[in-house]
Order: sequence, then C-alpha cells, then structure tokens
Amino acid sequence: MSEPWSCLPSHLAADVAASWPSVFPAGLPDWLQGDACISAEVIAQAMARSLFLRQTIERHQEQVRLLLESRALSEPTTPGFLQARLNEYLRDVTDEPSLHAALRRFRRETQFRIIWRDLMRWADLSETMAATSAFADVCIQGALDWLHSAACEQYGTPWGVDPVSGSDVPQSLIVIGMGKLGGRELNVSSDIDLIFAFPGNGETRGGKRSLDNQQFFIRLGQRLIQALDQITADGFVFRVDMRLRPYGQSGALALSFAALETYYQDQGRDWERYAMVKARVVAGDPAAGRVLMASLRPFVYRRYIDFSAFESLRSMKAMISREVRRKGLEDNIKLGSGGIREIEFVVQAFQLIRGGRDRELQQRELLIILSELEALELLPSQVIKELRDAYVFLRNLEHALQGMEDKQTQLLPEDELSRMRVALIMGFEDWEGCRQELAHHREKVAAHFANIIATEEDEEGAQSPLDEGWFELWLAEADEVSDAQWLKQHGYEDPAGSLALLGSLRDSRTVQTMQTQGRTRLNQFMPVLLAALAEVRNPSETLSRVLQLVEAILRRTAYMVLLLENPGARAQLVKLCSESPWIARQLAETPLLLDELLNAESLYTPPAKKELQDDLRQQMLRISYDDLENQMESLRHFKKAHSLRVAASELKGTLSLMKVSDYLTWIAEVVLDHVVDVAFANLVARHGLPGGIDGASNETDFAVIGYGKLGGIELGYTSDLDLVFVHNADPELATDGDKSIDNAVFYTRLGQRIVHILNAQTPSGQLYDVDMRLRPSGNSGLLVSSLQAFEKYQRSDAWTWEHQALARARGVAGCRNTLAAFEAIRHDILCQHRDKNTLRQEVLDMREKMRSNLGTPESQRKEVFHIKHDAGGIVDIEFMVQYLVLAWCETYPELTRWSDNIRQLEELGSAGVLSVEDAERLREAYIALRSSIHRRALQNLNSQVAGDAFMDERRHIRSVWQKIMVG
Repeated sequence: MSEPWSCLPSHLAADVAASWPSVFPAGLPDWLQGDACISAEVIAQAMARSLFLRQTIERHQEQVRLLLESRALSEPTTPGFLQARLNEYLRDVTDEPSLHAALRRFRRETQFRIIWRDLMRWADLSETMAATSAFADVCIQGALDWLHSAACEQYGTPWGVDPVSGSDVPQSLIVIGMGKLGGRELNVSSDIDLIFAFPGNGETRGGKRSLDNQQFFIRLGQRLIQALDQITADGFVFRVDMRLRPYGQSGALALSFAALETYYQDQGRDWERYAMVKARVVAGDPAAGRVLMASLRPFVYRRYIDFSAFESLRSMKAMISREVRRKGLEDNIKLGSGGIREIEFVVQAFQLIRGGRDRELQQRELLIILSELEALELLPSQVIKELRDAYVFLRNLEHALQGMEDKQTQLLPEDELSRMRVALIMGFEDWEGCRQELAHHREKVAAHFANIIATEEDEEGAQSPLDEGWFELWLAEADEVSDAQWLKQHGYEDPAGSLALLGSLRDSRTVQTMQTQGRTRLNQFMPVLLAALAEVRNPSETLSRVLQLVEAILRRTAYMVLLLENPGARAQLVKLCSESPWIARQLAETPLLLDELLNAESLYTPPAKKELQDDLRQQMLRISYDDLENQMESLRHFKKAHSLRVAASELKGTLSLMKVSDYLTWIAEVVLDHVVDVAFANLVARHGLPGGIDGASNETDFAVIGYGKLGGIELGYTSDLDLVFVHNADPELATDGDKSIDNAVFYTRLGQRIVHILNAQTPSGQLYDVDMRLRPSGNSGLLVSSLQAFEKYQRSDAWTWEHQALARARGVAGCRNTLAAFEAIRHDILCQHRDKNTLRQEVLDMREKMRSNLGTPESQRKEVFHIKHDAGGIVDIEFMVQYLVLAWCETYPELTRWSDNIRQLEELGSAGVLSVEDAERLREAYIALRSSIHRRALQNLNSQVAGDAFMDERRHIRSVWQKIMVG
C-alpha cells in the first residue's frame, strides 16, 4: 500500500512525510475521515500546499473537528453559514476580552475552511473572494452590535434626526468598506479599509453622563478597531486601515453624514473619487447607509462623460509607475508591472470617465465591470478576455502565496520548496511553467495599461543617462590622479579627502560581505549620489556627512532604491546635509526619516498643533497602551520626523525663530499629553482609578508643568525638558482596583512611568532628557506634589530663584482643571508683595553665581563670547525680565499672563515698567542671540562665538542692566 504523499513531487513528498508523525502521532483520527471527500491522500495534498493548514491541524485538532462537524469542507462557504457560526462563537461572550477571543477563534476556523477550499481548488475565485468578504462583513457587524450595546450601557444611547424619516431616533455607526472589501473581492489575508460615519449630531441619553454623538461614535470606532485589529494571544481578525477617511490620518475617526457630504463636495480629490468607486456599507443600519451612499454618488460619478478625469488619471498612472520603480516591485504580483493593481486601474478608469452616463458601470465587482465594458464596446473583446484571464490567474496566484502561511504578501517566493507549493496549487508540474504563464499574463496587462493612458513621461522617454565618469570614480576604474581631477572639475573642495572616504567605504568589511543584490544597488546608487553632491556648495564636506547615512543603510538597501528612483528626495537629502550636520546625523541614526523627503511640500510645511495631535492619534491608533515598547518607538519616530520638518523649514527660511520654537514646543506638548495618557492607562489597568475621579470624565487630576525653555515656549532641537508634576486628588483616598494603592502612591508611580517613557534609551534613542530639579525641594523633594503642598512650598519655603523660575512656568499637559488651578496659584505667588531692593540683591547674587560657574573665564573673554552666560548675553535679559516681573506683578497683575520672555518684555513695555524703546531693543537682541544658538545647533556647534560678536547688542543689554539692576 502506497503512502498518502506518494503522488506528490519528490521534495514536497519528503516534506509532508517528515511532518506527518508530528501532526498525527497516533495516526489519522476517525473524525478527520468522517467527510467522504477527505482521505489521507487529500490531507497530504493539503499539507503539501499550506503550512497554515498543516499547523492548524497539528495545534488545534479539536477546533478542526468541530469545524468538520459544522459543515463538510466539500460544501461551499456561504454568508448564511458564516453568520450562523459566528452566532455560535458569540453566544458566551460576556466582555470585550471574551469578544476578542471569540472573533479570533472564529477567524481561525473560517480561514482554515476558505484556504482549504481555495488551495485544493474545491472553490473557484468567485467563491473565495465572496466568502472572505462575507466573513469580514459578519465579523464587523457582529463586533459592532456587541460593542454598540456595551457602549450604550456605559454612555447612554445616541439619538438624532433620522435621515430617512426626519424623526428623532436612536442612531448607529455606519461602516463603509473600501477597496476589495467594498467590491466583495477580499483576498485571503487582506487589510480592510474602512470609513466610519453616523447619521447626524445629537447626544446620548440614559447614561451616567451625556456625550455628543461624534464622541460616542469615535470611542465606539476605536473599540471596533481594537476588536478586529489588536494582536492578542489568539492572533487578530483583520488589520484595519482608516487612512482613506476624509483628511486621512489627521481626520476625525467618525464624521456625520452631512460632514462627509460637505467634505467630498468641497475638498474631495481625484484619488478619493477613484477610491469611492468600490465603497459599500458593510455594517450598521442598511437604510441609513443607503441614504449616505446616495448622497455621495454625485461626487464619484459625473452626469456626463468626464473627460476632465483623463488628466488626473495620467497623474495617478505616473505615480503608480514611479512607485513600481522606486520600491523595486518586480516580484510583486499586485503592485509590480502588469500586476493586479494595473488591471484594477484600467477598469476603474473607465468607471470614473463614463460611469455617470453609463450606469451599468456603477457597480463594484471588477469581473462584472469587465463584462459591461465589453457589452458597451468600450474595449475590444480580445482585450477584455486577456484582462479577465490575467485577473483570475493573478488573484488565484495571490491566494496561493497568502494561503501557504496565512500571510499578507504578494511577493513571489525565492526558496525552492515554496515555489513547488505554488506550482502545485496553480496546477503546474514545476515552477518554471508557472513563472512563464505569469510572465505571459503580466506582459499582456502591462501593454494594455500603458496603452490606455499615455503619460508625458511615456512620451518623452527616459532621462539622459548619468555621465560614466561617476561610475568609473566609484568603481575605482581610473587612477587616483584622474579621479581627483574629476572631483575638482565638479566642485569638490577636498578631492583627496573625498577619495579617501570613498576608498574606506569600498574596502569596509560591510561592503565586502554584501549580498549580490545589495552590492548592485550600492554600485548604482553611489555614482548618482556623487553627481548630486556636485550640485551643492560644499560637496566634500557634505559627502562626509551623507556617508554616515550610507553606512547605516548598507544592510537595508531598499533606502538606496528609494533615493535612486526619487530625484526629488535625493536632492533634498544632499541639500539638507549640506546645510546641517545635525540633520545628517538624524537621518543616519533613523533612516526611516528618509520617507519625509519624498514630499517637499510637507517637508517644508510643518503642521500646527492640532494637526500634530491628529497625526499622533492616528499613528497610535493601532498600538495598544499596553504595548509600551512600540508606544515608545513610535513616539520617538514621531518627534524626529516632525523636528526634521521644522529644521528643514528653518534652513529654508520659511520659519522665523519664534515659529521654530513654537513648533518644537508643540511637538513636546503633544508628546507629553500622549505619554500622560499612556502612563495613566497603564496604572489604572493595574490599580484602578484614583479615588475621587469619575471614570467618564476623562480627567486625571494630574498635570505636567513646563519650566525653562518648555515653559517659555523656547525649545531648541536639543533642549531637555524641565518638568514639575502636580496632582489635585484627595490624598486620603485610594484607587478602586483589586490591587488598590493610595492616591499619593499612584501619582508618584505615574510620574516615574512618565519619566521612564521620556528618558529611556531605545533603539531609536531617547525621547527627551528630563530634568526634575525645579520641583519643590529639588532632588530631595517628592517626584509628584499635591497642589496644596506645591502652593504651601511656594508661599513659605521657596527661594527667590524658584520664583524666578515660576515666572517662566506654565501648564503643558494633563488634566484641564488641575492646570487651571496651577495657573491660579502661579498668579497669586507672582503677585505677592516683595521688597524691590532685597529682591534685586538676591537676583544679582544668583546671576553672579551662575556667571562665575558657567561663563567664560576672564582671561578668555577677549577671544570668546558665551551667548547665553556671559555679560550682555541671553541670561542677563532673562534675569532682568524675571526681576521686573516679580517686582511689579503686584502693581500690574497682567504681567503674569505670559511665560515667555518676548511677550513678557512687551507687557513690561506696555505697563511702563520698561521704556518702549528699551523693551523693543532687548526683544530684538534676544531674538538675534537665540537665532544664533538655533543656527549653531543645526551645525552641531556650541554657544561660544568670537569675542567681538554681537557688540551692539551686548552694549545695549549691559546698559539696561546697569539702569535696572545696579542703579
């Protein structure tokens, strides 16, 4: 009797034979043979095709047994069956963790069924796509139903005007599926692209506290994403992508019907029309969903043949072509030339152009639209046949690639065993036959794709090739004298030094041991880089900076492809590195920042604070608060990316000093707010809420106070954060969790967690260096003070220099009520009566101590001027302002309004404490000195300049100092 695997190709037979004993140590179980269509030979075939099927049988035999009992694998997977099975899994759900677990177990069963039937070719492409899409539909609706009920119990039921009847009714979240989900063409391991909407504005009723409808549905949407996307011990259900919603990552997670319609009418872009072609309501109230989709249809389909769409389609085709080149997507059957996306583009192009007039094209399924295009004679029958055949082949191949390991991929395999699996699934005797058939289909698709819309790039042809001299230089094919002459002719100021650097890189062990593909990319990239460097004013110096990045990406040569295929990003790289070694170092430390160079418009347009908040919220949407490691890494990348944009804008001259500090301060504030939320959530999960806090209020009774540069809105690129932590909770109470602790202990641990998140060194470096020495009693004091203790200390025990520091303090993150209470205390303390003479002497004493410790030694003052600490420098202005604020706040309370020196100077001038001329000239001097420090930071230089620098500014600062502080 032959073995079950004897009919398989030899390598796959050996692979199945080796794994059979571990999968079936006691032989084939009886229940697995209960299905008449399943035999040992069939199981061997399935195990040969898919490691996922093999591992599921091995690790989850009880679930596979129940799966077979529910319906034979030989039976098709229908929506009704999927709904019935999900209902079984949801029957015992009692809370969100059990909901997550049930959905993930249901996924394992359904994926097994769908992948088995697809890879064994018991199902055709249409069934596989429909079943996978129906699986997503029932999961989304099932999770939404449960979470909506839970949210209503917690917050009350949202009410508003029904868009159909016009009456006041309860509302539900409408989930729109985009892309392949919308078209019921989902692949077996796909993201799902969603948009959340709700009928209209209103408030919840019946809860402990009312929420407006948008808040309710945003929270519900977040919980729905977590239910589907969050990775747990049982895995995940679907990866959820929300970036197609209005305003993208910075947009609200859920919008009302009216807001959606207004957005698309007023701001909808061409690519959004393209995306909305497949949009479909997949969960929520069907009647309300129909009203919404009807309102959006005019945005997608024009009433006439839309010839204006040609230009935008040309741009989109050029973008696709550039992406294929930039990312090296030759082996990607979706995104590469002649791949699935090009077929989709061809079909949806006709839908956009003619869908308004030919209503038959207002459908979602690609294969149906192809038939309509043939019936309308918009494409020849032969073209339709070739596109249809290619689509079916490519989608089946995509499912083969993904079903082998239940893995999201469209890349052709490189190892021999995987290629054999794919050939077997696709019905070929060997990989070569499969590869040839694939090449045939891709060639046909690429030709049709190119013919439908010709771009200017196609018509103009390729750009002129790079001068061969750069290749000869990098590959050392000429002698050193010739190479040095070549570099000199092209503007390199230190040819010999540049050649030495290039030789060192070429001869390095890392380069010598690179794989063939990586070495090829390096040899393509370096000549292009050297030619680009010839366009900046200091190419040799810039080369030394850029080579830090090159060395960092030698093992990640995809970044070289990005720079090789994107001239704009390459130009930005050499320009910024030419102007700033600080930027060069940032890019070398974090090559992922190279993505920021792809869009020059956004690179030189840093976002305002609200956009920063939206961007961070979107980036963190998928990361659980429990996943502290990923939270910390993402925060570090967020800070670096946005700081790079600020630095680039400053170098370009589009941001003034004041704006640079504003943006850098906003970045810190947004990060701090999120860090407080993460740390608070972590501790609440462990110990419960602090006593006295209403869980529905979103308040924490905790606040972060910024001192120094953060408080004064004057952060630089390398500034640390001077922080003080306060809380306004009742110290007599304790948290309400199972592991209850006193409120005071809770807030101390909260402060420790925040400092850890900010201070810790991770692979991406440190987020911020934190200095806590300005808290009450300094390093010997409590890490977190109650507001009452803070106020008592400031009134009774604080030194004058601590009140000086308070003049520059302000709340920067945390509970709004606590921040407001701190501001009231700060105002009262600053407005206390002070003897001006005593105050002046104490400020002078502190200034002299600082100057003697930090300033330039007297013997060097002719050669060196320290911009911050020497006489006539920044600290003199700061001390004068602080003295005047403390001396005159009692008379002019409005002086407490601001915490930054510039506006404090303006207020002092307005109040008449300083003459308007002195206030203005000090302001100009302050900006000039700080601007110099900013520019020097971008050059990795310290705050010491030539002894004769800023002579006019220093003379005026000293003269005002003499008037105010000496008399």
